[in-house]
Amino acid sequence: MKIIVDAFGGDNAPLEILKGCAEAVEAHGVEILLTGSEKIIKETAEKNNISLNNMEIEDCSEVLTMHDAADAVIKAKKESSMGVGFKLLREGKGDAFISAGNSGALCVGATLAVKRIKGIKRPAFAPVLPSSTGCFMLLDGGANVDCRPEMLRQFAVMGSVYMQKVMKVENPRVGLANVGTEDHKGTELYRETYALLKKSGLNFIGNVEGRDIPKGACDVVVCDGFTGNMILKTYEGVASVLMNEIKSMFTSGVKGKLAAGLIMKDIKSMKARFDYNTYGGAPILGSSKPVFKAHGDSKARTIKNAIGLCRDYVAADAIGVISSSI
Repeated sequence: MKIIVDAFGGDNAPLEILKGCAEAVEAHGVEILLTGSEKIIKETAEKNNISLNNMEIEDCSEVLTMHDAADAVIKAKKESSMGVGFKLLREGKGDAFISAGNSGALCVGATLAVKRIKGIKRPAFAPVLPSSTGCFMLLDGGANVDCRPEMLRQFAVMGSVYMQKVMKVENPRVGLANVGTEDHKGTELYRETYALLKKSGLNFIGNVEGRDIPKGACDVVVCDGFTGNMILKTYEGVASVLMNEIKSMFTSGVKGKLAAGLIMKDIKSMKARFDYNTYGGAPILGSSKPVFKAHGDSKARTIKNAIGLCRDYVAADAIGVISSSI
């Protein structure tokens, strides 16, 4: 299996991207096709003693930055490392594409350069996040601010397939993010979506409130992109604040340091359990070929894990299952 990786996407490119790819080759048994400046990639690898075994390089002269317009990937900068990655994926030169770069551009490329699965109205940004009981998928996480009920129903179908085929969750529970659990709650969009999901044949458990999402209320949380992005950013922000407060509490004085010594193993275990790097990134569900968005600040472990998820996504033929389900 060959995974195309944008070597210049993200805050820590290309060093951490190359480290992650090297680890993935060893851990997951995949081949890597890197896109980006061949000169800089080879210099970085040599300087940091990173093996490029089982890796090819597609030389690119441009880099798409976080400040570029989303449509630059198919217009002004289609020869960038991201633009070329989409081209290679479209041409069948690789089985999947990963980038830690511009999120908007990645969604545009997945929709317009690679195209959608037939019947899918809009692809969705679908991060997998940790919960107290395991993990859940949130979609849409920000790709589609304005949605219609049928779009949310399709998000539910795609999320269910991914969680079952890739994350190995048997009969995933689907919940509709809402301001209350009663079926009449929410805007017209959510009331109509509720009715569609109720007769969808999915394991729909009804509305879920924001406070219950981190408790593992369901395996797939469905919402429009505006709501989803607010949930995602709040979730990440609260987790960051809490971990910083815990760290400060155990490092601010003698009493705290003594207490930390007694429970440090438990603290590290908790931190690892709620670390988003475990899941590597988010698929763009609805794209006709596998496209993954890794976190912008991805380190090597994140990239390695994202490549592992890509491998599992391809191996499970999740796109074929989604296509037949729709």
